[in-house]
Amino acid sequence: MAPNHQTVWPGRPYPLGATYDGTGTNFSLFSDVADRVELCLFDAAGHETRIELPEQTAFVHHGFLPGVSPGQRYAYRVYGSWTPNKGLRNNPAKLLLDPYGKAVDGQVRWDRSVYPYRFGDENRASTADDARYMPKNVVINPFFDWGNDRPPDTPWHRTLVYEMHVKGFTARHPDVPPELRGTYAGLVVPEVIDYLKSLGATAVELQPVHQFVHDHALVQRGLRNSWGYNS
Repeated sequence: MAPNHQTVWPGRPYPLGATYDGTGTNFSLFSDVADRVELCLFDAAGHETRIELPEQTAFVHHGFLPGVSPGQRYAYRVYGSWTPNKGLRNNPAKLLLDPYGKAVDGQVRWDRSVYPYRFGDENRASTADDARYMPKNVVINPFFDWGNDRPPDTPWHRTLVYEMHVKGFTARHPDVPPELRGTYAGLVVPEVIDYLKSLGATAVELQPVHQFVHDHALVQRGLRNSWGYNS
């Protein structure tokens, strides 16, 4: 863990998550059980710098870090009570993702250290650090230039939504080039667009688009989670 030489300002409790404003990033995390919260910043080599969020407004811990920009990897460590029979399992040895994070880098790599308790005794906290096995959040740039693109504003009474799974729809589609199958780019080839229009679809709902975990039981069998409805 690297020493902390980072300037930290009080920041704001809202909005929750990591919010970049062009000069730095505000970090805000809700917890009604945390005694204190550490923000963990990771460089490209995976080295960690821990910074305690200096302010607490109600149950929101927050701080602003000037100079922290989009692309920064981060996560949290929460200090507090370990009382499993009351549902409290605060364990600063375990890296926690930001529930309001807008991007995630990496996957859970299954190792004993990712469990908060010790094997053989679920009431005892594990002291093994799991940072190397955990994904990290990523600060994003919210200032996207949409150019001349505009929402279609289709009236609800004329709306027909086509729900689809990106990989499932494109994996064996004969008109999608093999190198684009299973990707978002595979959805916008002309033949796919023409097909959706021929059905009368006016909108597409992609399912799912969020980060999810490949369950341990699947990984043990050499499989992967397709739908990801475990988050």
